[in-house]
This record gives sequence, structure tokens and C-alpha cells, in this order.
Amino acid sequence: MPEGHTLHRLAKLHHKRFAGGQVRVSSPQGRFAADAARLDGRVLTRAEAWGKHLLHHYDSGLTVHVHLGLYGTFTESPYPLGDPVGQVRMRLIGGGRNGDLYGTDLRGPAACEILLDPEVTALTARLGPDPLRKDADPDKAWARIHRSQRPIGALLMDQKVLAGVGNVYRAEVLFRHGISPHSPGKSLSRTAWDALWADLVELMKVGVRRGKMHVVRPEHDHGAPSYASDRPRTYVYRRVGEPCRLCGATVVRADMEGRNLFWCPTCQPG
Repeated sequence: MPEGHTLHRLAKLHHKRFAGGQVRVSSPQGRFAADAARLDGRVLTRAEAWGKHLLHHYDSGLTVHVHLGLYGTFTESPYPLGDPVGQVRMRLIGGGRNGDLYGTDLRGPAACEILLDPEVTALTARLGPDPLRKDADPDKAWARIHRSQRPIGALLMDQKVLAGVGNVYRAEVLFRHGISPHSPGKSLSRTAWDALWADLVELMKVGVRRGKMHVVRPEHDHGAPSYASDRPRTYVYRRVGEPCRLCGATVVRADMEGRNLFWCPTCQPG
């Protein structure tokens, strides 16, 4: 599932290309056709992301909410677009303020729906602070973490606690700070939390700029290749059975609340 930096990157791109101008909205697949008709010809005023949620705001007061889920993807194309390929839930064409026409096709999302302002407010109220948003308040996440017996590895993935962090950032930021993912949230010191938050902010900003998650420090970015040819190296994510890049101990895996968890038992004791 795409992590928060991917949605923020999409929001920046869509705001640049489409905001401020009338857009054509359709649903070649048909599942979003009635709602697309309510948006077609309107002005897209703003695109933003909150955690793993993308929001397109229109001058009519309507907002399109997209959650990509496991399989959702946007395909970005210059105008004119060809015939739709596959099950295109939403096609968006427009030129924004500069008049250059672009298009994007959305396929396979977990959610693509119209929300009214109260529903947008309710959605964002359910989410924890997003490290990539300027209005994020890390104290709100800390208030839940330092009272919780749940493991910090689970809390970081709980979108009600922290919005936008997924399996890769969870595994890697805990490794970078030598924190066992099994440690109860309440065992984390405020100093440790502040350092985790600051690191997440910086790592996720890099993800927005580069389009990929760069989590290994330059002095460690060598040796064994990444888990995939098109991905930067990681410390522990998807490296089960391989030697830790720092200490040489074997990276291990476990299940935590239904998700794969990776860590180094030597660098992250406890």
C-alpha cells in the first residue's frame, strides 16, 4: 500500500496541473459515472493529502476522496489521452492556471467518492497528525502513545495515531533509533518520541522529493543490494534472514496485528 509521501507527491502534482481551471471528469469504467457528472466542467480549486488520503476540492463545495488501498494507481499523461486501458474508475483532464492540458487515470482504488465538507471534516478528525503537513501537531500522537500498552510498532501503523506511516517507514525509523518494535508505547521517552517524529518528517520529505523512500544513511548505503532492483536499500524492511547492515546479526520477521514486521534483535533489543 502506498505510504503518505506518495499521496503528498500526487497532491502536489495534481494541484500544479489542474488547480485553478475547469476540468473534465469521467468514469470510463462506469462505477463513478454519476458523481463524475456532478464534477465535470467545475473548477478544481485545490488538491491536498492527509496521510494516505488524497482530496480534490472543487468550487462547488464537493470534494473527491481517493484512497488507493493495495491496488490503486494513477497514470499521468500529457494531453490528448488515448482510449482508456483497463478499469479506469476516474479520468481527469484539465489545464489548471497555465493552460497546458494534462490527464490522469485512476484505476483500482479502495475508495473514490464525493464528500461534503462535514464528511471531509469527519474523515480528517479520525486521522492522527501527518508528518508531511504543516499543521501537524506531534503532541496529539504523543498523547496517545505515552499512555498506551500497545507496542510502538503497532502504534506507528495506526492511522488514528499517526497518519501516513506505513510498513517501510515504521520498520526503518525504529531501526534508525534503536527501538524495539515490541516496546510498549508508554515506555518511550518524550525525547525519543521527538527524535522519531523529526526523523519521520525528514525521511518523508525526501520521499516526496525523490518519489522513493530513501531511509539508509549515506555511510551505510553500500553492500548487499536492495530487496528489489527498483528500490533504494533498506536496513531491515524485507531483509529477513539477511545480515544487519550495522552489526551483522540476522534480520528477523514476525506478524504484528496482521502486518509483516522486520527488525534487528541486536540493534533493537527488548
